[in-house]
Amino acid sequence: MRRVLLWIVGFLGAVLGLAMLALQMLGMSPTSLSANIAVGTGMGAKMACSGRFISGFDEAQIRDDLVSYSPAYEWIAITLDDKGRRATADLLGFSRTSATFRQGLGCTLDADANSPEYIGLLDRLDPPIAPQVAGQNFWPVGTQVAEPDADLVAALAQSMAQDLQQDLQTRALVLVQAGRIVAEAYAPGIAPDTPLMGWSQGKSLTALMLGWLEMRGQLSVTEENLFPVWANDLRAKIRIENLLQMSSGLDFAEVYAPGSDATRMLFMDPVASALPMQSALKHPQGSHFYYSSGTTNLLTLLFSERVGGPQNALNHLYRDILWPLGMRHTTLEPDASGVFVGSSNIYASARDWARLGQLFLQQGELNGVRIASRNYMQALAQPNASSNGAAYGYQVWLNRGGKVLRWPDLPADAYAFMGNRGQVVMIIPSLDTVMVRLGWSVKDYPRNARFAEWLRVLDAD
Repeated sequence: MRRVLLWIVGFLGAVLGLAMLALQMLGMSPTSLSANIAVGTGMGAKMACSGRFISGFDEAQIRDDLVSYSPAYEWIAITLDDKGRRATADLLGFSRTSATFRQGLGCTLDADANSPEYIGLLDRLDPPIAPQVAGQNFWPVGTQVAEPDADLVAALAQSMAQDLQQDLQTRALVLVQAGRIVAEAYAPGIAPDTPLMGWSQGKSLTALMLGWLEMRGQLSVTEENLFPVWANDLRAKIRIENLLQMSSGLDFAEVYAPGSDATRMLFMDPVASALPMQSALKHPQGSHFYYSSGTTNLLTLLFSERVGGPQNALNHLYRDILWPLGMRHTTLEPDASGVFVGSSNIYASARDWARLGQLFLQQGELNGVRIASRNYMQALAQPNASSNGAAYGYQVWLNRGGKVLRWPDLPADAYAFMGNRGQVVMIIPSLDTVMVRLGWSVKDYPRNARFAEWLRVLDAD
């Protein structure tokens, strides 16, 4: 009997050891299994929903995109309900999460019994309907594009071919010079109007939204006392500018591991601003740069509060910001409380991303409409005053400001919107140029090298 018991104990120990090894191979920590599972199904449901009902991807493409983050997605069942416009992710019955698409809102994880106050809230919002416009106008107003430059088209086609050969999964390339699209390239299955995930490129749109409020006199970047829960401690000294420049000093962990602050915020919590709002102060405000998606979601909460709530936020985003720019293939998705997840959840076509970049290049004005003041847009592209990471402006990455240029082969005044998987909108004021790359690179995308190649052709043309 003793031998049998020892054999059983040994067998169970071996099974447990193999199970823990398997979890580690899948990118999961055995010590935080519940968070691993919840984040896994939350991310699966959200990205499958947006991929299907915004980008129009099929199930195979959606699964490939998810598996690039973790092989665990081979185990997670993804169900797409085209009629109900819902996606569900289920991990062996241990965790089941769903996300629902709503026109004008995109996809949001469904609220459940743990957050009953948000059940049905998004269904009560009424996104505005875009007015009809003449489609014959040239970009950036309309859909027509002028005759492209043959040499530049060839350069972008070569970049696309290189990227696909190197498994960088580039999906769209756009080059804008002197206010017009001079070349484009798209991967198979991607069109000029296909909305594509921008990840953290959305932060730059959030900065513009705050600039729109500043132009209207509804906020000042030097404001303090931003939220009542910070009133009685040192967080009351945090300024809007500190949030914009990622120098708030808040102790928010921008680590993308299951159960971390960032993954909980995006794929578990119904309110994206809740966790950063609760974060303690780790550094004196303004003194230390630390990239934090949490601070961006505090900015979109401010936007919602200053305009009077989620319905007004929707109205202003579309009617006063996106549509005047010609951005009609863009969606900024909210959390379950109706507040935009401005850190990450924005889908836009490559031409719309280029429109946003052109607005920044023209310091807040496009198509005869001013969205943010010239002073705000000039401050946006200036280095911050932190001691450790000055090469970051108002939710944009700067080439200059550090000890060396971030992109050594690009002009010093270049700055960019950037996001996970190699997303980038590069703005170069001195060359009157905007460059866009969208894709799904697991490896680091060679932004400096690729864009320098484009500029050499542009210079020789």
